[in-house]
Amino acid sequence: MAHIVILGAGLGGLPAAYALRAELPREHRITVVNHGDYFQFVPSNPWVAVGWRRREQVVLPIAPWLRRKDIDFRGRPAVAIDARSGIVEVEGGERLGYDFLLITTGPKLAFDEVEGAGPHAGYTQSICTTDHALQCFEDFQRLCAQPGPVLVGALPGASCFGPAYEYTMILDTALRKRRLRSKVPITFVTAEPYIGHLGLDGVGDSKGIMEHEFRDHDIRWITNARTTRIEPGTLHVDELDALGQVFRQHALPFRHAMMLPAFRGVDAVAAVEGLCNPRGFVLVDEHQRSPRFSNIYAAGVCIAIPPVGPTPVACGVPKTGFMIESMVSAVVHNIAEELAGRPPAHKGTWQAICLADFGSTGAAFAAVPQIPPRDLNWFGSGRWVHLAKIAFEKYFLRKMRKGTSEPLYEKYLMRLIGFKRLQDRVFHPGQAR
Repeated sequence: MAHIVILGAGLGGLPAAYALRAELPREHRITVVNHGDYFQFVPSNPWVAVGWRRREQVVLPIAPWLRRKDIDFRGRPAVAIDARSGIVEVEGGERLGYDFLLITTGPKLAFDEVEGAGPHAGYTQSICTTDHALQCFEDFQRLCAQPGPVLVGALPGASCFGPAYEYTMILDTALRKRRLRSKVPITFVTAEPYIGHLGLDGVGDSKGIMEHEFRDHDIRWITNARTTRIEPGTLHVDELDALGQVFRQHALPFRHAMMLPAFRGVDAVAAVEGLCNPRGFVLVDEHQRSPRFSNIYAAGVCIAIPPVGPTPVACGVPKTGFMIESMVSAVVHNIAEELAGRPPAHKGTWQAICLADFGSTGAAFAAVPQIPPRDLNWFGSGRWVHLAKIAFEKYFLRKMRKGTSEPLYEKYLMRLIGFKRLQDRVFHPGQAR
């Protein structure tokens, strides 16, 4: 009998637990360890931040759903990992021995890298967690009561740019509905070298389409923006040129600011010698397995992926839901193969396929593979994306309550966007399906 411990119960960890239970004989134990006792559907956070969703609509209690599948749960964070002995220490002193460890923790939010950033110790808002989004909504209400300038964007080293674009456009729509948009100038301030870069060096005509959307909605922007510090009501930015030299400095006033941070690996994982890169992200091989510790796998935002290339201000690479799902699927099959006495053979499909809501319209893109040059390089927009993302939220949460082990992103997005005919280009022989 083997014991598989999963660290993290987010978009990667919870589906991984369901899939492992479906794939493995019941004699094997599965335990999920999470920093809290609830699952949050992070893609809904931009809606939470303007009051279009309540917390109870996008958050699920974890324990009842896992218990139905005979999966153990600890709603306390891991504080240490003894990778050589195969032990995870959970807050409170409990020690869990494991035969396989799957790390799906997501990131640690590195607000501390910019003075004055963040919703707790600083002066800017965040939508990285549901609780952050709720706090952002409180600040949005204050903005509506006393309109003024708004800043949205991403701090140096950020890798998750899509939610910043979503929040910008959703905020624009929410303000128009309240007939306040004319009183609220919006500026997008980003580490990206150009609008629509997305940490991917662009996808299709993402630059042209996003610049058009911003112009059409009277949103200004500053790219190559190295935010240096944030004071109450003022964001200080060095704007760099293509050579990385400062050619303009800004002191931008704001009444409301939502700036996404850079990420690091969570402390317990980053502290394991030989497991991670200097930022604390887990190093993995093509099978999602640690090269140093053969019984440790990792998937999702917590893994190390090099940037697409140098940029004047540091930009990381995003890990989208579709990519995370493919990593998880590969890990599940590889653990099953190892338990059956076979070497792991499955690989995640590192492609980016994403839906981004813009309030009343939206944008969708497919980058196959994620890093250019690509076999498929497409970016499109329209009201259908807005409707599709709403439908996917309901679809995903319903499936999580049922404890499904289906590949939800693959099934939904392929059918929705019409990529069924392109599956041979998206999934290659030997990769996880």
